[in-house]
Amino acid sequence: MSSVKTIAQLGRLVAHHHGWPAAKAFKAHGLSDAERAAVSKSALDLLRVLPGTAGALMSAALAVRLETVLAAPVQVVAGTLAVEGIPVLGPSAPFDGAAAFADPEPAFDGHVWVMIGATIVDVTLFRLAYAAEGPARLARHVDLAFGPGKALFVDDWKHAARLGLGYEPQYVLSAQEVTRLMGGAYRAIVAARA
Repeated sequence: MSSVKTIAQLGRLVAHHHGWPAAKAFKAHGLSDAERAAVSKSALDLLRVLPGTAGALMSAALAVRLETVLAAPVQVVAGTLAVEGIPVLGPSAPFDGAAAFADPEPAFDGHVWVMIGATIVDVTLFRLAYAAEGPARLARHVDLAFGPGKALFVDDWKHAARLGLGYEPQYVLSAQEVTRLMGGAYRAIVAARA
């Protein structure tokens, strides 16, 4: 799927939960260097306190944090992650997002990431790739393309394909769904500290 078609599709998904003005602002936003620095700091802070590879919880927690430090339109997106065109996480068919994210700790088997305009912010990609339970294809690809010790993937959507990664959006979470997931992330952080 071309990045232009996918951005248009993503804009429609954003509009579904957040309205057309939010979708227009979202599609028009470009990430500045200062915003990139704030994204990196926020993500690294989160990775230090949130255990495991719970992508939905981590992405929601990052989005909530980014909304407090950026004046940018931040969206949490669920869908499919592919490596070299082969899906490794998430359904290739549409799914009922409202049902999938009704629980504070969803059993969603897809991938969840953050988008700021056309910029992908994926706080779980490397943690999942380095984890024993992560998809083997993803682990091999990350090892070859990025190497060990990476923590955060931030890049323009159109560049992700050049790196062998495909992000196919199928659902944009509502503010209520993000807040619900943030509650699950908070409980995971508290449990890790106990």
